Amino acid sequence: MYCAYITTLKGLRKHSNADRLQCVEVFGQNVIVDLSYQEGQKVVFFPSDGQLSLEYATDNNLVRKKDENGNNIGGYMDAEKRNVTAIRLRGEKSEGLVLPVETLSKYTDISKLKDGDQITVLGGHEICQKYIPRGKNRSIGNGNNSNKKNKFQKETISYPFFEEHKDTAQLAYNMSAFKPGDTIYITRKLHGTSARTMKTVKVTKKNSKLRKFLHMQPKVTREVSVVSGSRRVVLKDMTRNDGYYSDNGFRKKYHDLLKDKLPEGAEIFYEIVGYVNETTPIMGSVSNKGVKEKEFTKKFGDTTTFSYDCEPGENEMYVYRMTMTTADGTVVEVPWETVEVWCDKLGVKHVPDLEKFIFTTPEDLKERVNKYLDGMPADEIGKTHVAEGVVVRIDNRATFTAYKDKVFEFKVIESIIKDTSDVPDMEESEELINEVLDGSESNWFNK
Repeated sequence: MYCAYITTLKGLRKHSNADRLQCVEVFGQNVIVDLSYQEGQKVVFFPSDGQLSLEYATDNNLVRKKDENGNNIGGYMDAEKRNVTAIRLRGEKSEGLVLPVETLSKYTDISKLKDGDQITVLGGHEICQKYIPRGKNRSIGNGNNSNKKNKFQKETISYPFFEEHKDTAQLAYNMSAFKPGDTIYITRKLHGTSARTMKTVKVTKKNSKLRKFLHMQPKVTREVSVVSGSRRVVLKDMTRNDGYYSDNGFRKKYHDLLKDKLPEGAEIFYEIVGYVNETTPIMGSVSNKGVKEKEFTKKFGDTTTFSYDCEPGENEMYVYRMTMTTADGTVVEVPWETVEVWCDKLGVKHVPDLEKFIFTTPEDLKERVNKYLDGMPADEIGKTHVAEGVVVRIDNRATFTAYKDKVFEFKVIESIIKDTSDVPDMEESEELINEVLDGSESNWFNK
């Protein structure tokens, strides 16, 4: 979940190539600010990939507006997008936005805010949210979908143990989660669409008008079945040609691959990368010129397409997590090395494994992580585009405990895609779908 953070500025320094700007490290990320900011000042930090609410941006004159002569008399943010991006300005990185804590005074008593507080809504007023572009000319599905539930359903199907994908929190804000002696794995983070498949209990409830008339409960049957899903949605029909991009048929081959190989109770979480079909990449392409780094274009060419060594029309799955669920619903996390063994047994790939070590200090962890983020690293699979980042796993916990960190140049690419796209990527389109449908399952997956 996206949020802003309260923090105190420490270590302000002059910008290396701009007299009227300063730089400061916030949660391990470099941010550019103007000369009005001072050492020890309390501020609110908005990481990249966020969007300020219209109310907050307008109240603080951050939105561009013009007078009758066409002169800008407002701020610098687009009135519709109001998004926070990662940029490089005169040779320095800026990975977020810093504003004085006083900008929140309309919504709360700022004297009560302390370092580390997370901000999304204050006093009933939205301050920020994750930025998901919403195009003006876009429909959901084929127009036959509705968020209205039927008053009478003859049959409903559920998978009570089918766990959803867990959002991975940012490493920068969770360094306190690590304890000396923890077993740590660093794996590569891939830029694709999340998927999950499980062999589990399928619960079918059958009703009839007669049973309803007699006030009888629906007839319930339970059977073991294999089910697949995207990040949030149970995919009951992966062949329908609906949705933002195309059909979900590209997911079906992985369902078919796993359905006869999984033991009962096993759930596999994986990323699908490459292409939906011959013309559409799973994640959007973008011009590399926006990165404004000659070395970047020299290394990766004029365009970034997150192909991961897949040709158009091809895709591949990479497992990043596995669980076993007992008959009573207890979820047991499978250790990463065991996941790798299972992948070999199942004949599937797993995300690249970069390093294993025992945690000692935050400084040591940062140094280990940064060597996989700095220097515009290429992804290990195809080596044709910049890597997204890493996932740092604490493997000795009872539940899945992992944190992500991204390559700066990937953040810039991601910001450009969002800033220029009329359509969100597959992950974010699903968030919009669920938002429209009030969190209910998307009808085009249910028919």
